[in-house]
Amino acid sequence: MSAAQKDYKKVTVKTLSDMKAHGEKISMLTAYDYTMATIVDGAGIDVILVGDSASNVMAGYQTTLPITLDQMIYHASSVVRGVSRALIVVDLPFGSYQSDPKEALRSAIRIMKESGAHSIKVEGGKEIKESIKRILNAGIPVMGHLGLTPQSIYKFGTFTVRAKEEEEAKKLKQDALMLEKAGCFAIVLEKIPAKLAKEVAESVSIPVIGIGAGNGVDGQVLVLHDMIGMTKEFHPRFLRRYLNLYEDMTKALSQYVTDVKAVDFPNEDEQY
Repeated sequence: MSAAQKDYKKVTVKTLSDMKAHGEKISMLTAYDYTMATIVDGAGIDVILVGDSASNVMAGYQTTLPITLDQMIYHASSVVRGVSRALIVVDLPFGSYQSDPKEALRSAIRIMKESGAHSIKVEGGKEIKESIKRILNAGIPVMGHLGLTPQSIYKFGTFTVRAKEEEEAKKLKQDALMLEKAGCFAIVLEKIPAKLAKEVAESVSIPVIGIGAGNGVDGQVLVLHDMIGMTKEFHPRFLRRYLNLYEDMTKALSQYVTDVKAVDFPNEDEQY
């Protein structure tokens, strides 16, 4: 029996707050389509992120920048139809919220209305403070994202660990406090030193969810396709593969080709 089968209670932003208060870790994974969302939700995952990482794993782009708001709404609406328990968070894609707070609010409203998702996620700190406040004032829950922010990859120039230097670490701590004060319900910390992530998690009352940020935070998030081994070339230190689906699927598909060529499929039991 899965965790979800034991507890069908809907996960909300309050649920996550209660989990942090009680010391219960939060599980979070990505999903981009109905079928995967159904499986992820059924396994008992607490939070499903419809990430702009769909740009990478679903569309084959090198960065998250190309994916559009319309495409994010398409993926989010597909996920929503497959989920009954998990909290659904949707990334606001690059270019949909950075220019001004009004645009940010319009983008967030479109996601909520057109997909049926429960909340949105944005990357950045004080530089997008007004956009965050505008979205929150409209009653839309916001999750923050600090550390390695993939939408800013060309500014960084590398996917290396962030906030190793004192100045950047200090800014990250300040931004985390700002996100909490603004009203964000949670923060994702990506690829920063574990010690710093633990300090941030202990300094704020809202849940802090890490990806490559150690185990001193309030929960963990991974890209689904990475953790089940569907991606072949991605091997960061923080990733644990729970399956090797790339290899297993390749074997299955090769066997299908063999069976078709040999007229072994379909057999008599597989015909009408």
